[in-house]
Amino acid sequence: MNKFNGTGVALVTPFRKDKSIDFAALEKLVEHIISNKCDYLVMMGTTSENPTLQKDEKSAVINHIIEITNKRVPLVLGIGGNNTQAVVDAIKETDFTNIDGILSVTPYYNKPSQEGLYQHFKEIARISPVPIILYNVPGRTSVNLSAETTLRLAKDFKNIVAIKEASGNFSQIMQIVKNKPSQFAVISGDDAITYPLITIGVAGVISVVANALPFEFSEMVRLARDQKYDEALKLHYKLLDFIDTLFIEGNPAGIKSALAELSICENNLRLPLVGVSSSTQKKLSSLLKEI
Repeated sequence: MNKFNGTGVALVTPFRKDKSIDFAALEKLVEHIISNKCDYLVMMGTTSENPTLQKDEKSAVINHIIEITNKRVPLVLGIGGNNTQAVVDAIKETDFTNIDGILSVTPYYNKPSQEGLYQHFKEIARISPVPIILYNVPGRTSVNLSAETTLRLAKDFKNIVAIKEASGNFSQIMQIVKNKPSQFAVISGDDAITYPLITIGVAGVISVVANALPFEFSEMVRLARDQKYDEALKLHYKLLDFIDTLFIEGNPAGIKSALAELSICENNLRLPLVGVSSSTQKKLSSLLKEI
């Protein structure tokens, strides 16, 4: 569980103008993040544009990240979906050498009940050879993993070690923090509210903004985790306008625009996603320069 404290980064997948994967830019991005003291990397999450990648492309990206990282930081792999058996099969088929955990999102679209969610993650826990981070993001999935179901899973399965909570529901998150087993971690899934969540007991974040500003954001997280709240709060407010602007036109459109401003990768996405408007791009550019 301690591997997933602090700042994890949900990696983007850089594309060239022809929409092929830019492996040189991916290496530049990974080095940028690791050298600026982030704690672990998350592959094949929402930010990676995972749904637009073919199976062979996913394997190539994962293998490249494993090679570049070379065990310097832990790696988490996103494996989730709304077909439980397909998720189980994907886990069985995965080589987990050099992979430290999986991030598994709640089933989307078919909107299972809380019991259905419990049974879904029970099947994943039963066969996963690595620790599991649950991922609750009702704004994308249209289903909320309740505090009660999260706690039931945390208590029943020792290999379910954390939850990435992106519900934005402070009451729900506090109930999980208050009643969780000691070995279970609650992780922020929202960059903008990571600071206040850490003050109520959250262990860290899986971040989008840290693709672009890994040092500044991970320093804020470290200061807050060390209970140096005044210093952390200053960094939080220094970054807040940039974070808010980053998500105005969706993720990863905003972060790819910022990464292009930093000359880390080109600002290319695969349909159905498109780049941010020129006005948002100008605002992000201006805010980056201020920071």
